[in-house]
Amino acid sequence: MVDDNELDMLRNIPTPVPSGEAKARALAAAIAAYDLEKNPTATQGSAKTHRLTERARKLWRDVMQKKLIAAPALAGLVALPIAGYATFYLMEGSPFNFGADQEIAQAPVVRSKEAPASTLKKADAERREATTELLAAAPAKPEAKAASEEAVMNEAAPVGGSAPAPMADAVASMPTLMAQPQIAPSDMPMPPQAENRDRVQEFKTNPVRSALEDPVSTFSIDVDTASYSFVRRSLKEGLLPQADTVRVEEMINYFPYDWKGPEQASVPFNTTVSVMPTPWNEHTKLMHVAIKGYDVKPAEQPKANLVFLIDVSGSMDEPDKLPLLRSAFRLLVGKLNPDDTVSIVTYAGNAGTVLEPTKASERAKILQAIDTLTPGGSTAGEAGIREAYRLAQSSFVKDGVNRVMLATDGDFNVGQSDDDDLKRLIEEKRQSGVFLSVFGFGRGNLNDQMMQTIAQNGNGTAAYIDTLAEAEKVLVQDASSTLFPIAKDVKIQVEFNPSAVAEYRLIGYETRALNREDFNNDRVDAGEIGSGHSVTAIYEITPKDSPALAMDPLRYGQASTSNGGVVDADEYAFVKIRYKAPDGDVSKLITTPVTRANEVSSFDAAGADQRFSVAVAAFGQKLRDEDATDKFGFDRIAEIASAARGADPYGYRAEFLSLVRLASSLQGSKP
Repeated sequence: MVDDNELDMLRNIPTPVPSGEAKARALAAAIAAYDLEKNPTATQGSAKTHRLTERARKLWRDVMQKKLIAAPALAGLVALPIAGYATFYLMEGSPFNFGADQEIAQAPVVRSKEAPASTLKKADAERREATTELLAAAPAKPEAKAASEEAVMNEAAPVGGSAPAPMADAVASMPTLMAQPQIAPSDMPMPPQAENRDRVQEFKTNPVRSALEDPVSTFSIDVDTASYSFVRRSLKEGLLPQADTVRVEEMINYFPYDWKGPEQASVPFNTTVSVMPTPWNEHTKLMHVAIKGYDVKPAEQPKANLVFLIDVSGSMDEPDKLPLLRSAFRLLVGKLNPDDTVSIVTYAGNAGTVLEPTKASERAKILQAIDTLTPGGSTAGEAGIREAYRLAQSSFVKDGVNRVMLATDGDFNVGQSDDDDLKRLIEEKRQSGVFLSVFGFGRGNLNDQMMQTIAQNGNGTAAYIDTLAEAEKVLVQDASSTLFPIAKDVKIQVEFNPSAVAEYRLIGYETRALNREDFNNDRVDAGEIGSGHSVTAIYEITPKDSPALAMDPLRYGQASTSNGGVVDADEYAFVKIRYKAPDGDVSKLITTPVTRANEVSSFDAAGADQRFSVAVAAFGQKLRDEDATDKFGFDRIAEIASAARGADPYGYRAEFLSLVRLASSLQGSKP
């Protein structure tokens, strides 16, 4: 049994100065505590526990008030690990969790009554100095820092001649702990953050071109819609989209338009051209080129041979990936005719056939195969593509639709994973007559660049599915245009008349540009048009002698009607379209001159679909922060779109208006 003299001796022993080794142990304990807090091992449903900071305070209170109050020397040793954790918590809270410094500052301070007055005065001064240095070293908002300093200083003030307790000494020693050379603040563990590995193709906005120097514009059509869905998801998550995810033509072509189409299948599509004033620049005009594909009637739809190529790698193990994918393909199966066939190929570490070609009439068997798909493993995309094309060719339907439907987040990491290698593989496989559709899922790992590459070079289309509603649009409402091609390798070439047009700029299609000579080269691949598809291209043109000219006129050699240098001087431009039949190898040509007969007197006099598509074009340019729409506000875009909303049976245009409002709010809150 311990006698009173021994307790008196312990009570009067001065607090030992912590050694460097003890400080290191304390800091290690703090880091371990942080790891435990950020990565708890308890499963869901475990009993509720206190935050580690609260447990530290409780431990300190128990130690000082109940067990070691009579032995401040031992209390000081126990306090050191607690102070170390408090130090780390303050450092964690500074950049991420405002208020942590105040939490430490308000921790209870216990004082020993036996301390002499001289010790009290000296310790109090040291503590004030150390606390000030500590708060200065931890960045925070100015008002937070001031409040923290006041709280700590008030708590540190001497009361009734009592000496500072070990907790106060621990707080005072925090700068020393933080100054240990082997562990700098920058080396501290940071809260885990999801890595964003989305890959998108970088591109520059089309420049303004001189009609005299460069009168010809050539590009492949683009009926993809992936960009619009990606932009929508970003905005609904409270983020302005990255500029390179905004492909303006894909946003325009996301919407169905009531352009006039051809009346018979022998003419695959019809072209409508309008010229109207530009709403964002009073000195320029818009040349609006609208193409509408022939709409194949259900009775005329050819038999379909579809291969679902599904990514089941580990990266697909997220709610908006494989589970959404399964639901999407269930919708598609319900749209097929009984004589259509479905095969399923999956790929992860390697590729395998889950379902051999099966009639759509055996719906339950197909759905069961879809429902059993589970994620796991790496991503052997190349092997999956080869197997899918092999299966499609083995059950090839002559005069029918043969298509591989690839669903993935695009993370190919086994076999050929380089975009150029995959491009060559797809170019080789398209010779078989099998078309390709690519459907992207998920965020954070999406390889949009790779999906665009293989879609563009495989007679393919690309869509991004972020919700079940989007799956319903792509695979049910737009099933005909998604599945049934009416023309392939569709190219557009526009020649501008320098007598009427000084400058022009193609809005969008940057990733679909072709060389002038590619237009007549049937070996050069281009986009396809499906049944009932609509394609829109918009040029901003600057009439000759307009004050909006971006370039100075040339001094020499400018042609004019007076010297016979221009034929058909009354035309704005001449539009040419080349296409091949889905099973053809030789292209055909359609031409359309653009004259003043195509012009409308005012923007409001243009059709509702033309005006709505222009609003979408303005929105895309605004999101890309382009110079042309710098002074054109989101409110004006919403005004045009609202007035031109027209029939909106599925609510797509109403949703667009909500996205414009979201973007306006986010733009206004951007620092």
